[in-house]
Parts: sequence; structure tokens; C-alpha cells
Amino acid sequence: MNLANLGLSAMNAAQNRLQTAGHNLNNATTEGYNRQTVLVQTAGAKATAAGYIGRGVQAVTVQRAYDGFLYKQLADAQSKGASITSYGNEIVQINNLFADRTVGITPALQKFFDGLQAVASEPADSAARQELLGRAASLVGQINDANAFLNDQRGNINTQISTVVEQVNSYVVRIRDLNTKIVEARASSSQHEPNDLLDQRDQLLTELNQLVGVKSFEQDGRINLSIGNGQMLLGADTVYPLRAQPSADDPQRTVVAYTIVDNSGNAHGIELDESRITGGKLAGLLQYRHEALDTVQNNLGRLAMGLAHAMNDAHGNGVDLAGDPATDFFSVGPVTVLPSGSNSAGAPTVTVTLDDVNGLTADDYRISVERDSGGNPVAFQLTTLPGGAVQSFPTSSPAQVSVGGITIALSNGAPGPGSAADRWLIQPTRAAGTTLKLEITDPAKIAAATPGTGTANGDNALAMAKLQTEKTLGNGSMSFNEAYSQIVNKVGVLTQQNGTEAKATATLIQQNFSAQQAVSGVNLNEEYVQLMQFQEQFRAASKLIDVSSSLFDTLLNLR
Repeated sequence: MNLANLGLSAMNAAQNRLQTAGHNLNNATTEGYNRQTVLVQTAGAKATAAGYIGRGVQAVTVQRAYDGFLYKQLADAQSKGASITSYGNEIVQINNLFADRTVGITPALQKFFDGLQAVASEPADSAARQELLGRAASLVGQINDANAFLNDQRGNINTQISTVVEQVNSYVVRIRDLNTKIVEARASSSQHEPNDLLDQRDQLLTELNQLVGVKSFEQDGRINLSIGNGQMLLGADTVYPLRAQPSADDPQRTVVAYTIVDNSGNAHGIELDESRITGGKLAGLLQYRHEALDTVQNNLGRLAMGLAHAMNDAHGNGVDLAGDPATDFFSVGPVTVLPSGSNSAGAPTVTVTLDDVNGLTADDYRISVERDSGGNPVAFQLTTLPGGAVQSFPTSSPAQVSVGGITIALSNGAPGPGSAADRWLIQPTRAAGTTLKLEITDPAKIAAATPGTGTANGDNALAMAKLQTEKTLGNGSMSFNEAYSQIVNKVGVLTQQNGTEAKATATLIQQNFSAQQAVSGVNLNEEYVQLMQFQEQFRAASKLIDVSSSLFDTLLNLR
């Protein structure tokens, strides 16, 4: 090993270090980039009579500064943060809708009952009667508008879910492609890692986790991905795309499904259990929908149904200005029953009767079929949503069960045979905010008087006005004002919780990011110092070659 070769090996090592330092500097602000370092070692030594003389230096590989534990901590925190942010973007909208008590439903309720008091005081005053109808129409309009806003938000969430699912599928395909490139790169150079490709794949995985939380594990150089309860998104080189599709229970509700392939090679979408989807924007949207939006809309519907039925019952006790029996003051649509799109032919018909508006809850219900090991129906099951409480009742005709102020009856059919997944979704109050309507348009039709007391009597109007403070909802626990206040408080608490979680998670993300960057980040000052050091090494190696050349020339000049 001569001096020239020693200098050349040192120059090559210094050049590799300079190039790597430059690569670090160029990517200092690149998302997901991990600082790289050239690992070098002695090239060994040659045994001589004078001892072992060193052969110089050689570059072994380029290593990225990577800590898998710190990476996972940061990715998990960012995934949780994305979920909280998407939830917060939605909850703040209905908080703004319901929180202002100077406009909206609260003052409309107050003005409506003030109008009833005015009619009770002056039952023959046509102006007071007309004012009452105006205030009643305003109240109905406020409830209709609030519910319309919630329906619009529900549609927007459906759209966002579809968009996120498309983005998730795109990321999975890109990760699959990078898997292939990484495996090929490792095969072509088994001793070295394709650091930049690994960084790109980790960054894609980080961004994917901000869309939806996924579980990942590496096998044979490839990252495999799963979601929910272990449903595969990426296995080896095969992508199992997610689907955004209408729920079989509720066609107006977009749900997430995973893909399975049957024996004939046909792909089918199977709905995912939403409670199993955690992390990322998708989880935040789903959590908001079932935790906040469904509950708020059902409670608003309960208020609408309670108002309509309580007013109609009280109004029906009186007579109008002409002494005629009262008609309904308000109207509201029936309980919503949604048969599953997968129900078998000849499945029973479900009818729902409202027994007691005071007993209504904000729950929905699902009716399904309980079967024995042979697939034979043995009972119907009633599942309370979202609580999940289950109770069984016999299939004997007429099969019926009472719950939450309603009676559900199944008739004119029988559960399908074998594995038929017959089921029905019952939404007692969901649509009531939309269907609430003022039925009286003629002020003279207001039944302010009790029968037999003369049309100028206002006793029945007074009885209707007293409904403002009577406990007509929640099994005698709430008045109309209290029922609406419960909605406002629910939204306020959820908004506050989300804000608190957002602050805590932002702090956690920053801490994890700082810890990860301390290991993997590029320090510009440090790289600059190393550039100076590597430059001096290159110069010294060049000088070694120059010395070798001078010595060789000296030898040639000897005679």
C-alpha cells in the first residue's frame, strides 16, 4: 500500500462525507427526512518487519439517524391530533349555532309562550291571536332551520368521509410502490439501506396516519397495513382498498367498508365497525357524527315532538272563537323506520306507535334476528343505539316490544331462513325537527276557551301557556326550555373537551417532535462545522498524494 493509495482512500472517504453533509443541508427542511452519516472504518493493515502498517480508511455505508420508538410516538400523537382537529372543526359549527341565546330557539320559545299568555289575557283580541300565530311560525322556522343546518352538516360529513377514503387508498398504493422499490434496492445492494426511500415510506405512513390510524408491521422488507379490527389494507403487494358506501341500515349515512374477495373473484364491501376506527381525520369525523351530531339532532327532534304533542293535547281540550272543537295546533311526522337493504323477501313489517311523548329518549334502536347454531330464528333482538344495550323478545306473532315511549311491532311475515341478516333501524325523533309544522293559519281557530265557558274565555290558552314550565319531557324531568338547555350544554361541554384535548395533544406533538428531531433532525450549524472538517481532511489527503508524487520523483532522479 503506497502513499498515493492511502491518500486516495482518504480522499474518497472525505468526498463521501462532504456529499452526505451536503445532502443533509439540502434536505434540512424536507418533511420526514432523517439525518444521514457516513460510517467509516480502517482498511486494515499490512504485516511488515517493522510491524503492521495501516492501509488507510474506507467508507462502510451511509446510515440514517433513526429511532423507531420516537418515530412511532410522534406518528401516534399526530394521528390523534388530526382526529381531534377534524372533530373540533365540526363541533364548533353547531356550538356557534346553539350557543347564542339572544337569537334562535330559546328566545323563540319564550316569545311563543308570551304570545299564549297574551291570548289568555285577551282571548277575543284578534291582534293578540295573530301575533301568537306569527310567533308560533317563527318557533317552527327556528327549529326547522336548526335541523336543516344539522342535515347539511351530515351531508358534508358524508362527502368528507368519501374524500378521505379516496386519499387513504391513494396513500396505500404509493406505500405499496415504495415497498417494491425498497425491496429491489436492497436486492441490488444487500449491504446498504436505501435511506431516502425508507424516509419517503415513513413520511407517507405518517401522513396516512393523519387520515386514519393504521397498524403496520414489516415483513420481508415490505410494510403491511391493517385497519380497525385487523382488516388488511396492504398485504405483501396486494392492496385491499377501503370503500365509502351507503349504510345498509340508513342509506343517507355514508359508512366505511373494507374489501373482501369471494371465491369467484368478486370484490365486496363489508361495513367496518366505526368504534374500531381510531386516529386520523376519519376517526374524528365518525366520532363527531355518532357522539355529537346524532345526539343533538335526536334531542332537537324530541323537543319538536314533545312541543307538538303536548300543545295538541292541551289545545284539543278547548274550543275556538266559533265554539267549534279544536284542531291540531302543530303536526309532526311519524317515527322513522328504515328496513335494511339486505332484508330477505317476506321479512316482517315493522310498525311503531308513539305511546308517551314524555317517555321519549334521544336513542335510536335496531331490531335484528337472533338465531341458533343451525340458523333458525329464535328471537328478535332490540339494540339501543348508541348505548348498545340488548333485549330479546319472541318472534311469535304479533311480536312487539315497548321501549322509550314507543311500541315496536313486527307482523305480516317471518325472519328469513339461514343466514338472512334481517334488521330494521328505528329513529323515533331524528326527523321531527324537519317535519314539525304549524297547522293553524286562521287566528280564530286558536282554541283559547274551555268548552261551555264562552268564546271570550282564555282558560285553555292559560293551560297551554303553563306548558312552558311543566315537566313534559324526559319522564317528567324536563320542560321545553330545560330540554333545549340540555342540548346547548351538551354541545358546550363537548366543545370545551375538544379544546382542552387539542391543547394537550399539541403540546404532546411538540414534545415528541423535539425528541425525534434531537436524534434525526439536521442541525445546520453542526453540518457547517463538519463541512469545514471534511474539507480539511480532503486537503490533507490531497497533500498526501502530492508528497507521494514528490518522493517518487526523488527516487527517479537518483543515479
